[in-house]
Amino acid sequence: MTRPSLVMLFGTALAAALVSAALGGCDATLSPRPKSEGESSAAVVVDEDRSGPYATGKSLSFEPALQPLDPSPVKEVRLDASNKLIEIAPGVKYTAWTLGDQVPGPTVRARVGDKIRFSMTNRTNVTTPKLRIAAPMLHSMDFHSAMGSPQDLFHSIGPGQTISFEFTPAYPGVFMYHCVTPPMVDHVAAGMYGMTVVEPKGGWPTKADREYVVVQGEFYARLDPERRKVDNFPVYVLDKERALARTPTQVVFNGRFNGMVDRPLVARPGERVRLYVLNVGPGSSSSFHVVGTIFDRVWLGGNPQNELRGMQTVDLGASSSAIVELTVPEKGDYILVDHYFANAALGAIGVISVSDKVPPLGQAAEPAKAAAPETAALQTGEHQHEQAKPADRKINDPEAAKGKLAFESKCVLCHSIGGGAKTGPDLQGVTRRHADAWLTKWLLETEKMQKSDPAAKQLVAKYKMPMPNPGLKAVEVRDILKFFHWSDQREGLAKN
Repeated sequence: MTRPSLVMLFGTALAAALVSAALGGCDATLSPRPKSEGESSAAVVVDEDRSGPYATGKSLSFEPALQPLDPSPVKEVRLDASNKLIEIAPGVKYTAWTLGDQVPGPTVRARVGDKIRFSMTNRTNVTTPKLRIAAPMLHSMDFHSAMGSPQDLFHSIGPGQTISFEFTPAYPGVFMYHCVTPPMVDHVAAGMYGMTVVEPKGGWPTKADREYVVVQGEFYARLDPERRKVDNFPVYVLDKERALARTPTQVVFNGRFNGMVDRPLVARPGERVRLYVLNVGPGSSSSFHVVGTIFDRVWLGGNPQNELRGMQTVDLGASSSAIVELTVPEKGDYILVDHYFANAALGAIGVISVSDKVPPLGQAAEPAKAAAPETAALQTGEHQHEQAKPADRKINDPEAAKGKLAFESKCVLCHSIGGGAKTGPDLQGVTRRHADAWLTKWLLETEKMQKSDPAAKQLVAKYKMPMPNPGLKAVEVRDILKFFHWSDQREGLAKN
């Protein structure tokens, strides 16, 4: 198979500018030629319609906790292109396009001088059991950590084809990978992105107790014009007009609205935490901040030669990155946030939960979990995305799901559901403590209730501060109460 045209790869606007560079290129079917460090071997494309795991490799991390560096000098990495229905916010089922069958894709960890041997099969001709997410289409892979002819390495392949190439990272840092098939904004906004962490040859200059990946991205979702539903929930698809206008419906850390609030990062008091932070865009900048601490060291681009000290925030444009190191001095919830608060309101919020109950690094909280399927997958390098995460508590009522989304948008920084008191009370069991009529009035007429209602006055006295008006609409209050009832029913079933 010969290399696709520049128009196929980049579109007409960029093709003319790249013609002269492409004229001397080699055919993609030639055997890989030896190159110096930092360069790459020629890509090879074959017709292959494969099954099995969508992502494999011992150098991959499928969760925010970054796995230790695989000592092998050759990193075998497979990240297949696929279509997948994912939940990007409570009740929001989104038709994603993925690399490695998850959003963001698995994190690749390597070291300067390692050889990354990469393969990708375009499996978009495989339909999901419940619905067809998108027609089979061209996809590609662009590693920002690789150097070589884009027309060779990063060109598009069709459904049922596999592309393979090798490259050797020459620079340390935190690099984006993504599908570069035009229109590029569609493919990134649909979920085709991830991170590569490249360590210096001698390792990082500091020692961290915990290492986590934080990938910020945006979704531009609209209701499916065909009005399809899955499990009684409406399906959402990419809104191309919103993507071009750069007006996201969700801005997320690690692929989900407030997902790092539901599943916080953890640490022990006094530990040093290293965060590998990447903003993939495609339309917004990020002002990354952690409430309650200072970034002791910041390595812009993830390169230790680009060091800043004592930073409060790090500004990251689209595809920009940094490594930030911080100490969590004492117990508490340290809030990760995009300080462009409009983005935070759309879901760019997370938590580092710091407690002496967190087991030391390397010691499991419950030894029985060591044999869990997701752990075994990480140890073998084999991965099926459906097994990567524990089963979430699924809400079957669309209105209760909307209530969870409203709760996480307006209430989650001050209240938890079963996680203990924060600024305000833990709201687990609230429907058993108060009638729906009282809760409705409390949420709609908060300021008036705190002046006149005895129970409201007791809450203000107990927590030593008034509750601000949450600014909820009547329909949001209805949905939140349905979410509270669902949660309390779940708690009752668990106790029985």
